[in-house]
Amino acid sequence: MSKYTDLKFSRSFLHPRYWPTLLLFLLMYLISWLPYFMLFRLGQGAGRLAMKIMKRRHSLIEQNLLLCFPDMPSEERDILIKKNIDNTGLGLFETAMAWFWPDYRVARHTRYEGMEILEKLDQQGKGVLLIAVHSMNLELGARAMGLSLPGVGVYRPNDNPCYDYFQYKGRVRSNRCLIDRKDVKSMLKTLRKGERMWYAPDHDYGLRRSVFAPLFAVDKACTTTGTSLLVDASDCAVVPFAMVRESDSGRYCVKIFPALTDFPHKDPQAAAEYTNKIVEKLILQAPEQYMWLHRRFKHRPEGEPSLYH
Repeated sequence: MSKYTDLKFSRSFLHPRYWPTLLLFLLMYLISWLPYFMLFRLGQGAGRLAMKIMKRRHSLIEQNLLLCFPDMPSEERDILIKKNIDNTGLGLFETAMAWFWPDYRVARHTRYEGMEILEKLDQQGKGVLLIAVHSMNLELGARAMGLSLPGVGVYRPNDNPCYDYFQYKGRVRSNRCLIDRKDVKSMLKTLRKGERMWYAPDHDYGLRRSVFAPLFAVDKACTTTGTSLLVDASDCAVVPFAMVRESDSGRYCVKIFPALTDFPHKDPQAAAEYTNKIVEKLILQAPEQYMWLHRRFKHRPEGEPSLYH
């Protein structure tokens, strides 16, 4: 799928096999209209209930934190785990907020830092690669950013076409479009045209187009070389971006950091190591709000054992 594709609702989505998907989005829409304090409490409860049922995910959170912060006192790590579980549930509700809240409601809960950095680059006609991480509220962050300066997102289309339709429409509600993460040609075209594009290089996307680079205390984390490819081939600016929930009352901050001036060029290994340092700084903005429940270190160098039980 290219960035120029706009998904359309299909009558086939009314088939009974898609009814569970339609019911899910109807519930998300209805829930999104609740007062924020109710969304917050329901989110916490959903996270705690889910982790009691999905014990493997709870173990992944614990193992990832132990791998990344081995010197963290156990009491501090236990507190962080509990907060992360709460944020995991809240992330589901924040996605509903991002996809269904009207603009005025998103604006009421959001403040911005550093937007003048992007405005200046926009005036220069400079393409911008916004480096983000998979925080639980990333969907809401992209929506809030789009209210001020719309951009283009990179995503993986869902195998369920009905789900993919609602996901696409939700994510482009205040932004321009989405690009399939495999469509590198459209990504480069977007950056060369002087547009802003969100890119999250913090996950383990497999061994293809990847190298092993340090991330926190893990000295060999499988890291995409896509960042290096995009920067070298488009001569774009690289700008870190974070979305942080500042309090339980529902105040969020979109943080734009200064453009990176020392990004390594023509060296995928050095670029991956550099990018991971940026990823660390973004995660540490609010570590309890990061997506620790995925297998970030699932791929290992040949011959090395798995880091997971």
